[in-house]
Amino acid sequence: MNEKLFEGKVRAIYEASDDSLLIVTSDRISAYDVIMPTLIPDKGIILNSLSEFWFSLTESTVKNHLI
Repeated sequence: MNEKLFEGKVRAIYEASDDSLLIVTSDRISAYDVIMPTLIPDKGIILNSLSEFWFSLTESTVKNHLI
């Protein structure tokens, strides 16, 4: 992976190429700006799958960033 541009509580953003970003969603959970010690297995996969579903469903109506 290339340079990390941002890291939040549950996501990180990397520069994938000159014109693309990679958003990585982790299994961490947070509440009220606190990262909880217990992970939720496959949470990142599920969140990404939900995003992909909705972006694909609405791509003919609303332009989005998914490639």
